[in-house]
Amino acid sequence: MDRNRHQPPTPRRTERDRARRAYGQNFLIDPGAVARVVRAARPGPGDLLVEVGAGKGVLTEALAPRCRELISYEIDRHLIPGLRERLARYPRVRVVPQDFLTAAPPSEPFALVGNVPYARTAEIVAWALRAAPQLTSATLLTQAEYARKRTGDYGRWSLLTVRSWPEVEWRLCGRVARAAFRPVPTVDGGILRLTRRPRPLLTDPAARSAYADLVELGFTGLGGSLHASLRRICPARALDRAFRAAGLGREVVVAYVTPEQWLVLAQELTEVVARRGSAVSKELMVRVKSRVDSSNL
Repeated sequence: MDRNRHQPPTPRRTERDRARRAYGQNFLIDPGAVARVVRAARPGPGDLLVEVGAGKGVLTEALAPRCRELISYEIDRHLIPGLRERLARYPRVRVVPQDFLTAAPPSEPFALVGNVPYARTAEIVAWALRAAPQLTSATLLTQAEYARKRTGDYGRWSLLTVRSWPEVEWRLCGRVARAAFRPVPTVDGGILRLTRRPRPLLTDPAARSAYADLVELGFTGLGGSLHASLRRICPARALDRAFRAAGLGREVVVAYVTPEQWLVLAQELTEVVARRGSAVSKELMVRVKSRVDSSNL
């Protein structure tokens, strides 16, 4: 007997199914979750908003009455007719059928909002950071793990967050259960908010340069501890004094150093780094080379 005779045929994926997979679409459907994203974004009546991936327009519709103008990007052409019909009563909303990542930022101040495809989160965040100085904030519904990692919620800090901290504040504004999406993803979401500071925490050019150099060198992990990494360019006495001022032990691993402690280190070591400019440049060149070598493995 043919055992497969009575098996139901495997359903074929439609073009719509393929689009959902290709674009990583998980549409937000829960009104409470939508309201939480809107509250975190804090749109004002005079604001220009840019939305990453309008989807079916649930978040778009909630944002539309709360801003001066809303530009919503959507890459999936199948969704455009429904979006335009849903948003027809909002003349201040412009639906753009385009990949958001290919768009140029507005020439005036704007805020970014969106339920982003998890697989493209890093690219979208990089776009936002490049959009300075026009970008005032970015409120993004991302994978919970990503949002927690970038905001120090695990008790550890990433290079991207620490490097941009003097200009950008990173905050976790809550978690969104996976059941709030359709299709249901495998993990929960997290509301990540990036706010560009009106005034950078480091205004002196020498202090900004020292901060950037120390962070880059510190995250090499050379020597196993932050102290060992920075000892390559800083005299032990100055480094010990800076660590005491920041409340750090000599054995601390770089991931556990907070952005505030990095700011103290930079302020304490600005003159040292400035005096040893050639040594710093050499160490950073070694770092870049190691990155390139690793990427070619």
